[in-house]
Amino acid sequence: MAGSTTDGRVLRGEETRRAVLHRAVGIASVEGLDALSIGRLATDLGLSKSGVFAGFGSKEELQLATVRAARRIFADAVVAPVADAPPGLARARALCASWLAYSRARVFPGGCFFYGVSAEFDARPGAVRDALADCAREWREVIVDALAQARATGGLRPDTDLGDLAFALIAVLETANSQAVLFEEDIPYQRAGRLLLRLLRAEATDPADPVLA
Repeated sequence: MAGSTTDGRVLRGEETRRAVLHRAVGIASVEGLDALSIGRLATDLGLSKSGVFAGFGSKEELQLATVRAARRIFADAVVAPVADAPPGLARARALCASWLAYSRARVFPGGCFFYGVSAEFDARPGAVRDALADCAREWREVIVDALAQARATGGLRPDTDLGDLAFALIAVLETANSQAVLFEEDIPYQRAGRLLLRLLRAEATDPADPVLA
């Protein structure tokens, strides 16, 4: 009986934590991580402050948990859908298209979660900035790895600077997100789609490769 009671409490605690983090990533993507508070989340979800506090312990831990939750959502929305894409240019293009679809679909209400909150913390040393930097590095490495595979399989020229190309692709993606959210229109995504193809074609061994059509 005691075991069943304990299991029930653990299950309720996990459900509460998931609900809190779901609400937290939505708030943070629109208003920033500093907008998060134990009291606000408790009020929004009809929970006790003590119950929410018990799951996190401090505002910084709440922020860090929110970043971790957003990372999982991002991976599921952007990276997982292209897991079966063949290595090479097809995978590189698919990753870019998947990112645009993620931003366009407003998986996070404020657009790309990481674009917004990184600007909030990029000049503020601490655990939250470090966590956001790790997420940014991880995404960049995913892109660089895809480009490296494309170069290794002959899709990109041997002299392609992978770091530069990844930087350019990510810059186009983030600008599309920013302008689409700000102007509430789809045109930035359309422009980004064309520019991403131009960037890949400029470095491709065969600019007429059907993958880049």
